[in-house]
Amino acid sequence: MQHPRAITDWLLDTDPALRWQVQRDLLDAPEHVWQQTRAEMATTEMAARLLALQDDDGQWAGGAYFPGRADPRALNRPDDDQGQPYTATTWTLNTLREWGLDPAALTGTAAKLAASSRWEYDDLPYWGGEVDCCINAFTLANGAWLGADVGGLVDWFPEHQLDDGGWNCEWVEGSTRSSFHSTLNSIKGILWYEQWTGGHDALRASRQRAQEYLLERRLLYRASTGERVGEWVEYLAYPLRWVYTALNVLDHLRAASLYDGVAPDPRAADAVEIVRAARQPDGRWLQGRRYRGQVWFDVDVPVGDPSPWLTFLATRVLDWWDEGRAA
Repeated sequence: MQHPRAITDWLLDTDPALRWQVQRDLLDAPEHVWQQTRAEMATTEMAARLLALQDDDGQWAGGAYFPGRADPRALNRPDDDQGQPYTATTWTLNTLREWGLDPAALTGTAAKLAASSRWEYDDLPYWGGEVDCCINAFTLANGAWLGADVGGLVDWFPEHQLDDGGWNCEWVEGSTRSSFHSTLNSIKGILWYEQWTGGHDALRASRQRAQEYLLERRLLYRASTGERVGEWVEYLAYPLRWVYTALNVLDHLRAASLYDGVAPDPRAADAVEIVRAARQPDGRWLQGRRYRGQVWFDVDVPVGDPSPWLTFLATRVLDWWDEGRAA
């Protein structure tokens, strides 16, 4: 699909973590072009900054999911102690993986984490996961990416899928109803595992069943009342983090449909219109909010400014939708 030159030039004038994806997914550049840009990540700009912050034991900030220490190199803002911190190992790995860093840049990290990192919950070993399905999904994806043994988590997800088709991080407290947030994070992690390892029948069946759970609710509505699940579905924020939003779930469904070889599901139409309606007259999307919590550094623009990351993700989703529905 053709895009305005002013928009694509603006998107290309960014960090290589974004630029290579623009080249591949919006401009259909030759593979050698975007691969060269992708390779720059390990030694330049944002990804290189995160790599330089890694501890000798393979962790970041001395912790698995939460920082184990205060680090003066992190960005500190007055309200950051009111939110989930994003400087520890799992969140940093999530970021590098989602940016598309070659795992060769982290050679030895999987073994170091196996030896040195333990979950804050029950002091469990890192690659075995714990009880939270979102954390386990991040670990499943990061393990596949880094070549760690996450076989226990491959079995964990089908075994812990709830009767209604999804997952809930509060299952250990007795919850039997799936959560939009937990289900999305779970299927994103499962898809990453499938993509990196060549697939897994039981996981694929669990993922597709959970996608159906969301699609039956048209991605936005409660099955019991038909009401919108929450204002958070309309949030526009990058990084996407763990929050269920229309853009976040559509970005996953795009990847899943391409992987599975299926057309966009028409039940996603309402969510697509949320994304489309947020497009500004100049063809860009604005940063809508900042999720509270300590970060190493900002990776996108302040709230209210045109966001290259959101513009890329939203444009890519709409391309997939419009082309798929027209076919």
